[in-house]
Amino acid sequence: MKKIFVLTASLMMVLTLLACEERAQGTAPAAADDQSASATAVKIDNFSFTPQTLTVNVGTTVTWTNGDDVPHNVVSTDKVFKSKTMDTDEKFSYTFAKPGTYNYYCSIHPRMTAAVVVK
Repeated sequence: MKKIFVLTASLMMVLTLLACEERAQGTAPAAADDQSASATAVKIDNFSFTPQTLTVNVGTTVTWTNGDDVPHNVVSTDKVFKSKTMDTDEKFSYTFAKPGTYNYYCSIHPRMTAAVVVK
């Protein structure tokens, strides 16, 4: 009887471990899919965009966050996207659906320029 109990307990442990491993492997592709549709950040601080040039894949959402104490906006030179004027800590997001180079600037401070390259 003791052997049957030990064998049953051992079998239960093996099955539990296999189920946990399958569950862990089943979530891995979902995490990879989340990364392919990633969001990328641009920081607005000290009257500049960082990074100056950002390269992303088609379908990526870029979010600009104003970290300055003064208002800024984000305007593409080809008028594809334009944010409202953002106060400190406000955000603007845009999803890039087509490849290309998107130059942009702050229309309040036109010397602030940068680009998003979409592949």
